[in-house]
Amino acid sequence: MPSHSKTLLTVSLLLISFGLSAQQTDHYDSALLARLSYERSAVVHGEGVQHVCVAVARDGGYRIVRSMDDGQTTRLRGKMPKERLQQLTKLLASPEFRAVSGEHSGLIRQDAESFAAEIIPGSTRDHADGARQWLERDVWRLQWLNADGESPFPVPVAKVVDWLQQFQPVGGKTFSYAEFPDVCPSSGLRLLQPTVAGNQRP
Repeated sequence: MPSHSKTLLTVSLLLISFGLSAQQTDHYDSALLARLSYERSAVVHGEGVQHVCVAVARDGGYRIVRSMDDGQTTRLRGKMPKERLQQLTKLLASPEFRAVSGEHSGLIRQDAESFAAEIIPGSTRDHADGARQWLERDVWRLQWLNADGESPFPVPVAKVVDWLQQFQPVGGKTFSYAEFPDVCPSSGLRLLQPTVAGNQRP
């Protein structure tokens, strides 16, 4: 009687979403400082996907979206303490962080984590309607994928990720997606839930 062995192939897909949101245009509010996102996928251990995005204004105003392991998503907005804003501003402006630029991707076999940053320049330009805004082409971007631990975050990136994970929106008020659909970086690395295929052979 032939024996059968079943092989489970776990594949995690990476979606590079350039121009992710159709609602976004080439012009944005000049008060915005940065958009940041971090996502972790621990498929082997069944921990699901944890995703957090935050948009931070120059005055400390923020909007944060968190998707937890249990599938719940929270959206909160408010104003962070001055000390927290200064910490983030210093991290984002450091020469070491700015030296890590571009897109860093790879093949995901099991676990992965990704980070994306979109930093808005301090200078603005006059828009047609009189508003002072910055243009899409002036934005500084970084996208980093750590697939299966093979490309760990550089220290400057890890510090920003740590800030992002530790930030607590104390006193934040809820908002809807329709109110603020562009909290996450407009282009970045997104992890999709894995697919499992069963292959049989004699």
